[in-house]
Amino acid sequence: MSDLLPQSDSYDASSIEVLEGLEPVRKRPGMYIGGTDERALHHLVAEVLDNSMDEAVAGHANRIEVELHADYSITIRDNGRGIPIDPHPKFPDKSALEVILCTLHAGGKFSGKAYATSGGLHGVGASVVNALSDKLRVEVARNRELYAQEFSRGIPQGPVAKVGPAPNRRGTTFTFHPDAEIFGALKFRPARLLTMVRSKAYLFSGVEIRWKSAIEDGDTPMEATFHFPGGLADYLNEQLTGNVTYSDKPFAGKVSFQDKFNAPGSVEWAINWTPVRDGFVQSYCNTVPTPEGGTHEQGFWAAVLKGIRAYGELANNKKAAQITREDMAAGGCALVSCFIREPEFVGQTKDRLATTEAARMVEGAVRDHFDNWLAADPKSAGAILDFLVLRAEERLRRRQEKETSRKTATKKLRLPGKLVDCTATNKIGTELFIVEGDSAGGSAKMGRDRKTQALLPLRGKILNVLGAASGKLTTNAEISDLCQAMGVGLGPKFRLDDLRYDRIIIMTDADVDGAHIAALLMTFFYTQMRPMIDAGHLYLACPPLFRLTQGAKRVYALDEAEKERLYAEGLGGKGKIDVSRFKGLGEMDAKDLKETTMDPASRRLIRVSVDDDLPGETSDLVERLMGKKPELRFQYISENARFVEELDV
Repeated sequence: MSDLLPQSDSYDASSIEVLEGLEPVRKRPGMYIGGTDERALHHLVAEVLDNSMDEAVAGHANRIEVELHADYSITIRDNGRGIPIDPHPKFPDKSALEVILCTLHAGGKFSGKAYATSGGLHGVGASVVNALSDKLRVEVARNRELYAQEFSRGIPQGPVAKVGPAPNRRGTTFTFHPDAEIFGALKFRPARLLTMVRSKAYLFSGVEIRWKSAIEDGDTPMEATFHFPGGLADYLNEQLTGNVTYSDKPFAGKVSFQDKFNAPGSVEWAINWTPVRDGFVQSYCNTVPTPEGGTHEQGFWAAVLKGIRAYGELANNKKAAQITREDMAAGGCALVSCFIREPEFVGQTKDRLATTEAARMVEGAVRDHFDNWLAADPKSAGAILDFLVLRAEERLRRRQEKETSRKTATKKLRLPGKLVDCTATNKIGTELFIVEGDSAGGSAKMGRDRKTQALLPLRGKILNVLGAASGKLTTNAEISDLCQAMGVGLGPKFRLDDLRYDRIIIMTDADVDGAHIAALLMTFFYTQMRPMIDAGHLYLACPPLFRLTQGAKRVYALDEAEKERLYAEGLGGKGKIDVSRFKGLGEMDAKDLKETTMDPASRRLIRVSVDDDLPGETSDLVERLMGKKPELRFQYISENARFVEELDV
């Protein structure tokens, strides 16, 4: 592939917009990359790789190289236009390159002039990588000249310097090494990086990505080249290799939004159904993975669901009307990738797409194609319809059995007297809030939805199950109340089907004691009811620490940083902004607690999960922090004390 693609004159220093400074990144890395764990470490690579993918999707690059070096630094190189190096109009003494690397919210993707669609929209990606790297070097080849600049922990080590002529080279090269002060002993994992690189190549058929690693990692190749002209269809066929499917070829396609909605962007998809494995859905927006889904996924499933129901009606199969999205996804293996202008993500790590219009555009683009695909292959369509009807019948039968068993269990169980149960007879959609103390329970009782939300107040801290003899577990009053309320047994006696609620939500004060109680409860559930966590039933509530009031307008802040940001931005009301701090849930009235922590429409929840890639490390960490050996706890605290940003005593 040629390095010298057509170069655009419209991408220069004036394309780079500046919004605010870089200072908070090293102090609070979690706000920008979601933490300081292995996932956050690899997210640094995703931020830089996304910038190169944006160049490719925009038509300015067709090759990307990713190389992991022996010292665990990494190089990402593209043959795009190259970051502008001329002086920035608002900062004449700085190059546009330095502004991008040293300033939050500086980039060429806000106005839409330099990129029609892009994965990096917040303008913090490259600057965050710079701030969290002890060494970073950027090389830019533009106009047949090579320029370079080096940084350390976000600070330029000198101005942009001209290295020399580069007649056969163009594009941007990032080489960086993550800072051990932030990430400790964590290192890049070649297997995880290779998975990321491969998925990017599938997401855009016009790019070739070359992988090279100086570090051996099991079966992970040291060198590889990825280029997939078939896009997501190739990806899905590879994922389903060896599995029986209901259609020989997946339902796959790509549609431009311009033709149907007069809007920039497109959607690509591939889906097939199989009886031999659980279904999955992997979605992306502007090549950025969205593991929590979002509006593009909603639009896709809406199109497929309406299409299969309509086909069932034409086939005179009345049971097709019972099919739900849950049935569609049960054996459905789906990939969805959309490109849209100015997408709205939830959080800087972009785990979920929130752009409302994406649902309508994706549904409208996919629906007609799905109808035509079903009509063109009646054999496959009939097999898929029969499979989905069978799944729907199984789901309805299980629901009826659960309703009956829950009614029976409610009658037979000796439910703890402290439990304030919900009235729903169907387990689906019900929630049990485990609250700290009776005072919090009082507010929660008034703020709850009586039909679906139950409460169980705990008095003090429950038993640390890692530091207790097995006999104590069955005789401990708090643990006994928990098991009775949930309808389950401990350890080997735990059966997920016996769980009486859809969600178990730990709701404790936002202070040190509350965090300790939450840690004790999570340790209990992890050791005694692990399947409940794996099935996605355990959550943490996120009560706010602050309430900001300005006239009739009031908003809430989870922590000090959010409070400062909201205060600085203003609330849009009139008069002085009053700030109240909640010392505990008991100080919140029912309205506050409902609005911020209990109402599904406005609350924030954290789902508790265990990283499938790191099960041994999770068990080891639980044992070190919660086990019987204080010396292990002391060692961990000593090793990680430098990461503590704020101590609330």
